[in-house]
Amino acid sequence: MKKKKVGFLAALGLSATLLLGACNSGGDYEFISIVTGGTTGTYYSLGGTLANIISEEAGVETTAEVSQASAANMTALKDGKAEIAFVQTDIAYYATAGELMFEGDAIDSIAAIGALYPETIQLVTTADTGIASYEDLKGKKVSVGAPGSGTFANAEQLLEIHGMTMEDIDAQNLDFGESQESLQSGQIDAAFITSGTPTGAVESLNATTEVVIVPVEDSKADELIEKYPYYAKETIPAGTYGMAGEVPTVSVLAMLAVTKDLPEDLVYDITKAIYENTDQIQHPKGAFIKAETALDGIDIDVHPGAQKYFDEVNK
Repeated sequence: MKKKKVGFLAALGLSATLLLGACNSGGDYEFISIVTGGTTGTYYSLGGTLANIISEEAGVETTAEVSQASAANMTALKDGKAEIAFVQTDIAYYATAGELMFEGDAIDSIAAIGALYPETIQLVTTADTGIASYEDLKGKKVSVGAPGSGTFANAEQLLEIHGMTMEDIDAQNLDFGESQESLQSGQIDAAFITSGTPTGAVESLNATTEVVIVPVEDSKADELIEKYPYYAKETIPAGTYGMAGEVPTVSVLAMLAVTKDLPEDLVYDITKAIYENTDQIQHPKGAFIKAETALDGIDIDVHPGAQKYFDEVNK
């Protein structure tokens, strides 16, 4: 009997050890949330898939939350309202450096998981407006993104390169869904949309009217990249939104950021779950999510848990 009792107690102790180890993997985090963007953007649709992957593979219940996108997401991490956030690489840099919309309010509590895919800056209009160049925007009603979004900063910088400011247009602070509806009804003339292509809002617009994406000429792209190095040249392929030809433009990168106080082993598990299960991602941007390029364009601290994973797979 004693031998059996000892065996039982040993087994019980082992079970407790294993349970404790499992709990320690996530620390006190039984539930985490990912802040994304508007419901018609790539962040939200991709965020739902990543939340499912993390829940299943990392064992922590995860949900994707609607938000006002990049800049607002950085504030959400800072305020403890979320643990993971979609953000543009440029906005993540501004947040940690205390520049532009974060001037005087730098956020030192965030770190990177890794880059995901190119986020294309799309200046969207319709054939009815006759807008074919950036210069045609003067005096027109143009959506420049929701307050707190990275789209606003992109719009401001692209206008600058084309010799304009927000004062030269009738700027409207609309999210992607509102921009789509307003373009469709003729209430605005154009909209800046920074999102992975194809973007749901633009696809919905294309279902009812002929979409036009205003090109960024090569010389202007060079000028932009010279001043703001986090941009890259991008081409929207022919056939996107029913367009006959390809359109040159520019992009930044979408990335995932986390709060620095997330446990290293939890972030390791989250990173591993995402980058080793990209075959579960149905969105076309899933093809860009690769461990070997995950640190490209990242200009903020990388979380030790994510760094540990990338060191293992990229050595």
